[in-house]
Amino acid sequence: MHDTSLPQAAIRSLGDWIEGRLIGRAALVERLLIGLLTGGHVLIEGVPGLAKTRAVRLLAEGVDASFARVQCTPDLMPSDLTGTPVFRPDTGSFDFTPGPIFNSIVLVDEINRAPPKVQSALLEGMAEAQVTVGGETRELPDPFMVVATQNPIEHEGTFPLPEAQLDRFLFHALVDVPGPDEEMRILDLVDAEALGDQDAPARLLISDLATARSAVREVHVAPALKEYVVRLVTATRDADLCPEVQHPASPRGSLALVAGARARAWLDGRDYTTPEDVTALAEDALAHRMVLTWRAEADGATARGVVRGLLDTIEPL
Repeated sequence: MHDTSLPQAAIRSLGDWIEGRLIGRAALVERLLIGLLTGGHVLIEGVPGLAKTRAVRLLAEGVDASFARVQCTPDLMPSDLTGTPVFRPDTGSFDFTPGPIFNSIVLVDEINRAPPKVQSALLEGMAEAQVTVGGETRELPDPFMVVATQNPIEHEGTFPLPEAQLDRFLFHALVDVPGPDEEMRILDLVDAEALGDQDAPARLLISDLATARSAVREVHVAPALKEYVVRLVTATRDADLCPEVQHPASPRGSLALVAGARARAWLDGRDYTTPEDVTALAEDALAHRMVLTWRAEADGATARGVVRGLLDTIEPL
């Protein structure tokens, strides 16, 4: 059995370092670290100017792994993401030039601006850790993590993500505007950074991340807690409990909650999970996997509101 104290300290240190440069974003940092520990992908949604891209760049800066950013536009091509075979006249053969998806941490900025063909290419990478180009399938690196951002207020020139792709994200995290006190701290942080008053993080080694991932998988989840997760997720399929839901959460919702609860417990220094680990992550893990009826949406209902209602109704054993 590996000693996980060093990787645990390194990941906690990384989280503290990121939080110190992202004012008021502790929940987002936790979701990113959980995604890193579980091999899950994270979708971040918020209006412009809320440091979504900055959060991912800070994460990548603190991990000793390759990083790439893809700026999505309506004219983006799948080959811009996956790469393409390039003809070499001197040899008379094609050499494959890999695209940005062949990196360990991939930031897909404004993902809803990417056309459907690009989203499909990204979906294969997220689902299977591989991409197919020119009829040949190529493996993606390990670790591999996609963090995507999207803007909820701008819809011109966008392509809504299909449910199949949304379901591949471990979490869908919402980022709100900061309060006055937090905004003042942001101003102070920017001034300090302009003066060069900042230190670089000790980068998390891939070997330590692999050890941490193994330790997370060993965190105990009691049968009663698994049953609580299943009752929460299957409740979205109960027309009497959730009449607002047209398409309920898939079994990936249960998998995401259990995996996330394990990682959250491990980050907290525990080798066992609690109901609080589940309830803290439930909205971000389940809401994006559900589609409400048009009538419910017209009445102002939201998937997150449905999940909150279930958390109030369904008690842990």
